[in-house]
This record gives sequence, structure tokens and C-alpha cells, in this order.
Amino acid sequence: MPIMGDDPIAALLLRIAAQDRAAFREIYSAASSKLLGVLLRILGNRAEAEDALQEVFTRVWLRAARFDAEKGRGMTWLIAIARNHAIDRLRSRNVQSNNDDGETLAQVADSGRGVLAGLVAKGEARRAVKCFGELEANKSAAVQGAYLDGLSYEDLAARFGVPINTMRTWLRRSLLKLRECLDQ
Repeated sequence: MPIMGDDPIAALLLRIAAQDRAAFREIYSAASSKLLGVLLRILGNRAEAEDALQEVFTRVWLRAARFDAEKGRGMTWLIAIARNHAIDRLRSRNVQSNNDDGETLAQVADSGRGVLAGLVAKGEARRAVKCFGELEANKSAAVQGAYLDGLSYEDLAARFGVPINTMRTWLRRSLLKLRECLDQ
């Protein structure tokens, strides 16, 4: 079990779960700049990232009781919320724009990763977004967490509340489904 002194964000989250407004102000001061950086990197637009940051902190206030210090550090949990929210916003952009040319996926993808390197062509990116949409939501989020965000099996297993071997199976099967979809 992590020692709360080693993880001040976790201690603040526990206080926020008890509706402590002072703890909420403290966590905002401690984490907002890092979370804004994460959102800005994914969304690529400062105004949208600032709006998203406010929504992320609303989620933190509402969901702090879900944080489990046994499963990970407080800042990791906050970053996961920010990343997931940013990805949801990107998906929303894709739904709203019929003439999206795949630039959204290119903004999220780390070009240094080999797994999705073949998706750089805009037509392939559009197909990839469609194929990701055919996966179950939690499996799609797990694949994106692993291959776009660089999360470990352990991080993903903790995030989704499943054993590590289950996460490996999810990822392997999801990648096979994505490959089948992309090969069509």
C-alpha cells in the first residue's frame, strides 16, 4: 500500500471524496498546469484544452471517491481522466465533421511508435477511426491507452479493474479485430 506522504495528490483525492473544498483548491493548484499540458498535447488547441481542463476537474470532484490508492498514484489517475476526456473530445470532433481527413488521429498518434505507423496515410487513418469505433468502448480505450498513450499492462489493468493477463488478452484480441477490419 502506498504511503500517503509519498503521494500528496492521493491524500488530496481522499479529502475531495469527502467533499473537502480546500483540498479541491489545493489539487487544482498542484495539478492544473500538468493536466493542461496533457490536454494541449492531445487536443492541439489552447482554448479547447482550457475548456477541457475545467471539465476534467468537474469529473475529479464528482468521481474522487472512485480513486483507489492501492491501484496507482493520484497524479496517474488525474492524467488518465484528462487523457480519456481529450480522446472523447477528439471522437466527438470526428462525429461532428464528415470531412475529417484523419488529422485528428495523427495528432493523437505518437509517430515514434511502430504499431500504428502504417496509419499515417489519411485514408488509412479514417479507416482506423472507423475500426476503433467497432471495438467495445473499454477495449478501444485500452488499445489506445497502450499504443497511443504508452501505458503499461499494469497501468491498463488497474484502470479497467481487470487482471494483467485479462488485459493482455483484451489487447491481443482487439489488435486482431483491428487488423481484420483494416484488411477488409
